[in-house]
Amino acid sequence: MPPIYKICPRALWRDAEAAGRFSGAPVDRADGFIHLSTAAQVAETAARHFHGQDDLLLIAVDAESLGEALRFEASRGGDLFPHLYGPLPLSAVLSVADLPLGADGRHVFPDGVAA
Repeated sequence: MPPIYKICPRALWRDAEAAGRFSGAPVDRADGFIHLSTAAQVAETAARHFHGQDDLLLIAVDAESLGEALRFEASRGGDLFPHLYGPLPLSAVLSVADLPLGADGRHVFPDGVAA
């Protein structure tokens, strides 16, 4: 299974690193699960929910390691999005990368993501 992704403000992720797990952003906690995206979904997620925001990180997650707590559920346009019911253990994180804004105001993703 390919990686899935979480877009996260840097300060919130630093808190997660200190705690040893990511319990979610305020919207995640309000909805009862951590919102994640596939590589094909993450650019639209960034455009819709993080437009113009800088100081963001792109967290790549090993979906298989999340077990039954990970569910793919219908969301935007009926597309199946990964939702994590429970905290994200840092042991499931494959990489953490800056997610800068480009000159056009859109986020610039690492090669191979959001292609």
